[in-house]
Amino acid sequence: MNIIRKLLVYRRFLLILLTPLLLLPLPLVIRTKEAECAYTLFVVAIFWLTEALPLAVTALLPALMFPMFGIMASKQVASSYFKDFHLLLTGVICLATSIEKWNLHKRIALKMVMLVGVNPAWLTLGFMVSCAFLSMWLSNTSTAAMVMPIVEAVAQQIISAEAEADAIEMTYANGVTNHALELDESINDCEAVDWKEKADQANGYGIGTAHTSHTVCNIEKEKQKPVISQTGRTYRNQRDHMICKVMCLCIAYSSTIGGLTTITGTSTNLIFAEQFNSRYPGCQCINFGSWFILSIPITIIILLLAWVWLQWLFLGFNVKEMFQCGKTKSAREKASAQVIEEEYKKLGPISYPEMITLVLFFLMALLWFTRDPGFIPGWASLFSEYRGFATDSTAALIIGLLFFIIPAKTLSRTTDGENIVYYYTPLITWKEFQACMPWEIAILVGGGFALADGCEVSKLSQWIGSKLTPLGSLPIWLIILISSLIVTSITEVASNPATITIFLPILAPLAEAIHVNPLYILIPSTLCTSFAFLLPVANPPNAIVFSYGHLQVVDMVKAGLGVNIIGVAVVMLAVMTWAQPLFNLHTYPAWAPPFSNNTGL
Repeated sequence: MNIIRKLLVYRRFLLILLTPLLLLPLPLVIRTKEAECAYTLFVVAIFWLTEALPLAVTALLPALMFPMFGIMASKQVASSYFKDFHLLLTGVICLATSIEKWNLHKRIALKMVMLVGVNPAWLTLGFMVSCAFLSMWLSNTSTAAMVMPIVEAVAQQIISAEAEADAIEMTYANGVTNHALELDESINDCEAVDWKEKADQANGYGIGTAHTSHTVCNIEKEKQKPVISQTGRTYRNQRDHMICKVMCLCIAYSSTIGGLTTITGTSTNLIFAEQFNSRYPGCQCINFGSWFILSIPITIIILLLAWVWLQWLFLGFNVKEMFQCGKTKSAREKASAQVIEEEYKKLGPISYPEMITLVLFFLMALLWFTRDPGFIPGWASLFSEYRGFATDSTAALIIGLLFFIIPAKTLSRTTDGENIVYYYTPLITWKEFQACMPWEIAILVGGGFALADGCEVSKLSQWIGSKLTPLGSLPIWLIILISSLIVTSITEVASNPATITIFLPILAPLAEAIHVNPLYILIPSTLCTSFAFLLPVANPPNAIVFSYGHLQVVDMVKAGLGVNIIGVAVVMLAVMTWAQPLFNLHTYPAWAPPFSNNTGL
């Protein structure tokens, strides 16, 4: 009986494990490199999509299976696990470690929110802009985890401020006047009529005529009853509950949207850039500057439309309220401003390590933008004899190493009798770097590179391309839309890095087979892989904000479906308009290999 129970507990894992074993005879019978590589890709995809094993562990399977099937030698496949990407990631994590260590990210977030004001609609936009900006340089998980406690404090302060405001208004209603307690905001029409009715009754007239308005007021007050959510949290009224929902969702979504902007903003962008440059070494069009020019309009448009969508879905579209930026009138707004200002004051004046980190941050961005901007010669042209040797990872390492060299404090000395002791602490230490380094992502990306190399060596990519050739009869916009919708749907139930790693070796041969610029299909598919907005388990930021108890799954599904549609539509717009001249998408490039259908399974 115990054995049966254990089998039932592990039935999902056993089913996943048995599926590759049942299909094992296929590559053993069809002894071709394409079949063996396809089987390896299938096994890795099964474990990545189901997460039966940790992602990094699954990523090591190609290193085991490729040598066994004779696709690649062990030394050859091992070299695929470490690429230029890992050096870029190292430099970026050095920057992120220093930003988080010295609380520079918190200072930036609070300052940006203070600039836009504390009107509820603009407060939400302020948090979204702050998260999006931070997510351009930090991971979306770190951004959401850092900003969400601030949002929670503001939300709780809003609820308590409204309760205090109601208590003061009740004091007015009972005939007590204290100008020191007066609020700046005007009372609503219903309460004004109700108070007028009481005054008229006290004077002996107007008793009958005010009955109708009194009934209306009672109906209005019924709408303000306390609300208890399914998670057990209590809110003063429905509006407070909706405000908390909007604030949580704006953090989750903007943390993801901001990562689209830069190559280093999200792991999917990094995986795409490295795999693309490895497959098409003759193309030098994908770099930090070109990707930023492409993605910054996409990010801004999606961010603004997502803000409008969340406001309309949960709070209603109040144009007057949305355009009162910077005008603090209500008790709610004053409470929000107070919380944000207090949080900012706790940080104190900007410190020396923060200032140095900020300088290095701008210096790294400047080196990325000016390396090879395209319209003018960049600093990489100074090394024209070694063209293509210096990449974005070179710039990242130049700055990244400085974090281990520059002292966090000015050198001081202490005297111990006759001995003078000098102490030195760098901006970050190796232990701090190790704690922030996403080793799982590094190995996962390495596994993706190994799969891509295996598909090339075994010629599986060419075989896939030959089978997808009939899709060339479809309009190109329809092919892009279908591929974008497929990756957007799969990334809701699978990790973003795993999804893009699986689909890149498939979509690149497809583009070559139908004689279309590979960027035409790969760019929108890469961007849409990040659109995991529907479920709490789809993305780490979603899970973080969901854990605070303000949201239900249905809230995230309703809001996320709209943001998903907005994202895909904006990406389609970008690919059909400003991306065309930027990457010359309407022509088949010389750096892409000519497709020849000479393989078979």
